[in-house]
Amino acid sequence: MKTLTRTKPRPFAGLADVPKTYRELCQLHLPRPIHDEDEDEAATAMMNALAVFPRLNAEQRDYLDVLTELVDTYDKAKPVRWPKVTGVDVLKHLLDERGLNGAELSRILGGSRNLGPMILRGDRNLTLPHVRKLAAHFKVSPELFV
Repeated sequence: MKTLTRTKPRPFAGLADVPKTYRELCQLHLPRPIHDEDEDEAATAMMNALAVFPRLNAEQRDYLDVLTELVDTYDKAKPVRWPKVTGVDVLKHLLDERGLNGAELSRILGGSRNLGPMILRGDRNLTLPHVRKLAAHFKVSPELFV
């Protein structure tokens, strides 16, 4: 179900342009539970349009408080979508953080000169002995590389 407005509320030119009563504000954007990104965007736009004015009257502040609560509730209920990170991604980050390259990775792993660059390119996979050596070297959990 959509809110009363289908377009984003415009920021007000000045405090004098902001409707004075809760009812008038509701006619611009009816505050109700948020169910999707479009409703969240519309409520957030109205909330931001009002939040710039430090001297709102009691009804305007109440309206802003309700919108803020609804947006916060929706934001807290959204699942966090973590990016998919592989063990090689973690390894690249650790190497970059320490200014190391593929050749130094080869030395850490004790393999041929080409082993490190091949792992970083994805031509070779990390083995269990590699994971153990990396975890010990970087002082992190082996699970980061799995």
